[in-house]
Amino acid sequence: MQSVPTSPTTPGVRALVVEDEVHMARLIGSYLERAGMEAHVVHDGPSGLEAAREVDPDVVVLDLGLPGMDGIEVCRQLRTFSDAYVVMVTARDDEVDTLIGLSVGADDYLTKPFSPRELVARIQVMFRRPRRPTHPEPTDHAVNVGRLAVDPVGREVWLDQEPVHLTRTEFDVLAALAGNPRMAFSRRQLIDAVWGPEWVGDEHLVDVHVGHLRRKLGDDATDPVFVRTVRGVGYRMGPGA
Repeated sequence: MQSVPTSPTTPGVRALVVEDEVHMARLIGSYLERAGMEAHVVHDGPSGLEAAREVDPDVVVLDLGLPGMDGIEVCRQLRTFSDAYVVMVTARDDEVDTLIGLSVGADDYLTKPFSPRELVARIQVMFRRPRRPTHPEPTDHAVNVGRLAVDPVGREVWLDQEPVHLTRTEFDVLAALAGNPRMAFSRRQLIDAVWGPEWVGDEHLVDVHVGHLRRKLGDDATDPVFVRTVRGVGYRMGPGA
């Protein structure tokens, strides 16, 4: 992309757009550049993975229905070497596709047709959240919940003193809960804390990420130790009953 950014608001961010509709891909790329990002555009799954290795993007806009390799598989392989934010884009308003996409590590999703301005706004919200540095062990700031330690400064998690790898969004959900361990958070409160109050979308996105957390923490949803469901409200940290 060669267009000159105007009114940059997210400078220094490398964005990769993997979209087989050429016009849509160029449109998204131009909007990202106007927001001050460096945009790279490819049109199929294998090229997306190759570009991700070369560019090392900060955020990937990933279409679900791609030639050569679908977005689900691209995201799954991407997560083996990249911690980039992933926004999944689908032409099908199908909850199953959405949940499958998020289960392999996508941070957010949009269903076509959507406004490129909305996409840019969601990406900007993501980058207001802190990036995760690497720390070899918990710091004094770690919050302990039984066998679980959550370090909000180092952005690391340990279970029985063994590190647990979480995506950025999974960590942010866990850190919000652990920061107020006796508070019952509604989905909207977790959305506000993690995605930001300006985020608009399906609030059941929270349930998907909580499900991922439970799986990675070995937490049984029917008898949870760490992330408890509060009926009629949402979630909180603490033993389930």
